Amino acid sequence: MPYVDRQNRICGFLDIEENESSGRFLRRYFILDTQQGSLLWYMDNPQNLPAGADIMGSLKLTYISMVSDATKLRPKAEFCFVINAGMRKFYLQANDQQDLVEWISVLNKATKITVPKLGDSNAAHAETPQEVLGAMKQVSYKTEIIGGVPIITATQEQGEGQNGADRGGLKRGQNQLPYFLSRGTQDQAVVKAGYCVKQGALMKNWKRRYFTLDENAVSYYKSDQEREALKVIPLKEIHKVQECKQSDLMMRDNLFEMVTGTRTFYVQSDSPEDMHSWIKAISGAIVAQRGPGRSRVRCDSDVLTFPK
Repeated sequence: MPYVDRQNRICGFLDIEENESSGRFLRRYFILDTQQGSLLWYMDNPQNLPAGADIMGSLKLTYISMVSDATKLRPKAEFCFVINAGMRKFYLQANDQQDLVEWISVLNKATKITVPKLGDSNAAHAETPQEVLGAMKQVSYKTEIIGGVPIITATQEQGEGQNGADRGGLKRGQNQLPYFLSRGTQDQAVVKAGYCVKQGALMKNWKRRYFTLDENAVSYYKSDQEREALKVIPLKEIHKVQECKQSDLMMRDNLFEMVTGTRTFYVQSDSPEDMHSWIKAISGAIVAQRGPGRSRVRCDSDVLTFPK
């Protein structure tokens, strides 16, 4: 879902058909910068790219006439919408139905030009990115223990200004994959899987890795095609899972940490929702593994501490 970053810009991952009518959609990180009046897209979150990395594309907001749902125009492209900009149409794919509605809303609001009426003191007020996103649904999660394995599912309440469309679809793409994906018939069932960015132990550099969570461990791989994990972190070694308190110092959005006896793993998700989902999924798996006798969890907001 789109979110507001520390620079007050609306950001998130989408797939875009960069070559018109090609039918080929590529994963890109989008930044809607209303102060600069531009929509920019990069290969990845610029925080994870080398300094001075080139943008993949940009579009002036003044060129955009309308943004609308394009699922009927492109029935084979799931959660598709179109940006009309002069003679060019940019087709994009959102991650799910809620993501589709929210991106259409924020883009249309960002490109809307209003002429203040005389004596109307409120007309000059420009909505901030927080206000634009303020009417969107708040996502909450519930944990169910099925067969000894925690299943994390999103539960949402109807918010004001929503169109009532079905928002229950799973996120398509690299951030969230359906629960219980298996890397092979011999592997354990995967509770949650998706791409995140992690900090290295020695060089302190940041790399995108494919993470999986099963009933015994958090593992990460070089990509979702790899069979051999780069690292396996047993759940019994994790003492704390929480939103990182040093995210401002590290200049990283959506950052959480897994604390073990020997190391703190810093992991960056692609959105606030994804970060909270990982925290809840990992903590739920730990509770399920340790059983009710050892599962007294100290819960303080997004800080979940487990007994050693």
